[in-house]
Amino acid sequence: MRTNMLLFFCLTAMTVSAANYEVSSPNGKVKVTVNTDAAVKWSVDYDGRQVLLPSTIDIRLVQGKKTVGLGTVGKVARLSVNNSFKNPFYKRLTVSDAYGQLLLYTTQKFTIEVRAYNDGAAYRLISKEKKAAQVADETVEFCFADDYPAFIPYVNDNRAGERYCYSFESYYDEVALSKMYPDSLAITPLAVCLPGGMKAVVMDAGVENYSGMFLKKGPQHSLKAEFAPYPLAQEVGGYDRLNLVPTKRADFIAKLNGEQAFPWRAVVITERDADILNSDMAQRLAPACRITDLSWIQPGKVAWDWWNNCNVTGVDFKSGMNTDTYLYYIDFAAKNKIEYIIIDEGWSGKESLMEDLSPDIDLPRLIAYGREKGVGIILWSSWRNLIGSDPEKGAAVTEKVMKHYADMGIKGFKVDFFDRDDQQVIASAYQVAACAAKHHLYLDYHGLKPFGIQRAYPNIFNFEGVKGLENSKWEPRVGDGPLHNQPRYDVTAPYLRMLAGPMDYTPGAMMNAMKDNFFGNNDHPMSQGTRVHQMAMYTTFEAPLQMLADSPTKYMQNQECTDFIAQIPTTFDETVALDGQLGEYTVIARRKGTTWYVAAMTDWTSRDLTIDLSFLGEGQFAVDIFADGVNAQKDATDYKHTSQTVSARDQLQAHLSSGGGWTGIFRKQ
Repeated sequence: MRTNMLLFFCLTAMTVSAANYEVSSPNGKVKVTVNTDAAVKWSVDYDGRQVLLPSTIDIRLVQGKKTVGLGTVGKVARLSVNNSFKNPFYKRLTVSDAYGQLLLYTTQKFTIEVRAYNDGAAYRLISKEKKAAQVADETVEFCFADDYPAFIPYVNDNRAGERYCYSFESYYDEVALSKMYPDSLAITPLAVCLPGGMKAVVMDAGVENYSGMFLKKGPQHSLKAEFAPYPLAQEVGGYDRLNLVPTKRADFIAKLNGEQAFPWRAVVITERDADILNSDMAQRLAPACRITDLSWIQPGKVAWDWWNNCNVTGVDFKSGMNTDTYLYYIDFAAKNKIEYIIIDEGWSGKESLMEDLSPDIDLPRLIAYGREKGVGIILWSSWRNLIGSDPEKGAAVTEKVMKHYADMGIKGFKVDFFDRDDQQVIASAYQVAACAAKHHLYLDYHGLKPFGIQRAYPNIFNFEGVKGLENSKWEPRVGDGPLHNQPRYDVTAPYLRMLAGPMDYTPGAMMNAMKDNFFGNNDHPMSQGTRVHQMAMYTTFEAPLQMLADSPTKYMQNQECTDFIAQIPTTFDETVALDGQLGEYTVIARRKGTTWYVAAMTDWTSRDLTIDLSFLGEGQFAVDIFADGVNAQKDATDYKHTSQTVSARDQLQAHLSSGGGWTGIFRKQ
């Protein structure tokens, strides 16, 4: 649904100079210049400061023996757009979509579409060629003026050694652009730290019928795109034989069967880091919603079995992947007003979702009991088992599986181990989403980062593509602490990975530890940082399907904390990022109806923060607060629970322990 649209269109052959075309954002701060002199290049300025130097835009198509490039620019159109659209499954109900636009029409039937937003810039190519073709190459550059520091998420754990097979889960290397590994790929979003505290975050968006974008070190201080070539052959393999691993790739990126809009190449630009958390760039550039009736889509929370290894105690049955355990999970979910449970890997055989089902799990009984208790059931699946062995012929397999389980009463699938984003996989992700929507099923995509499809198909609640809580289960100790700095990652990912879309981090650990007493444990895992650090994630991390990862037993032993996080919605009407610094801390406020939810998180550095409540608006608010306890530095489970009455005129002082957090619910009186 779109509203408030103002449009100005002007077709012109006039240029700013011999071969320069300019467009500015509505507030005038962002200016994009496209130079078409020797080659097509775009550059971006912010408030008179250079962000991107001239960076090449090019593409090469092959039609039989004919090679086609962009051609030369002829006519040019300029537009000013002031638009908005609704999204009830997002961090805000109404998304503003205001920009200046430049359309450059080339002699080879391409349109170069350039947009200047108040918080960044983007371009894409649109081909009007009706003949079939192959994309032999696309040149995408992001050229910077100097050797700036950057946050770089490398591809570092390929499946079966295949260069483009990866889970899209990366910690961030914090190094200068010149120190990038020349032979390594990075995923997006990737942040470059500009002078004066500015940030430029590079990303792609609106990917459809094409490959996702990797980044690599380019000449001087630049980033260049690389794309997974089209798969010609693949086999079952990778981790635990759960992947379809390409064994042969073509010498082209994608097949085109006619007119094609290519993905957006974007840079988000901010003067303060908190504004990255406010950005809607990925939503704006995504395809519009393709589901007519949204009434059946119900986001919520889900109790999850895998992280805690199905461990429940104080019961008269043996816990594990069996019917009694999941009946217990349903009871726990119902008691705590949690909408769903997940039955993770193990309910079916490795080779099929329709055969070799576990005899220990009575799905019809569980579905019936869940329906009685108001709790829906979501099933785990590998991508390959959901689509068969051939992504291009997987529609029939997907339809059979989804119809079967939807008819049974299953609510959706957690689809795991995509671990690719070449054209085949992207097309399959859309096909699976459309089939799921047809059968009113929800999806949680793992082994992918968001790429725009979640706006087109909001029945896709989550994506993984994040170094989430599961990594604590196998985190090694090095010296006097864990190898990886998870609290720092926790206050980095919201600015970068979450910019692309919702993330299935799976928070909620009730066993919490400081550096000196943390250790990896599969059966009784713990988190790095404090209890309230975990609780603050439920407001900070975007996920329409938000997990409670720990054991029901542990949640019931900590009922006060459970009661609090169970109240926090998973979608919101309004979001205001209050404060923050990339890699250091976050402070964010979100509203649902008249109630505000506020959270702060820090890295291993303790902090004293002042939270200005002017965002509350008129009236008095009763606030329920969880803060790190005075002894949280020694015992990470220590917290303090208080309440008070406040108004927009007030400020709250929040002390965050090392690896700590702060969170509150503000209810209007």
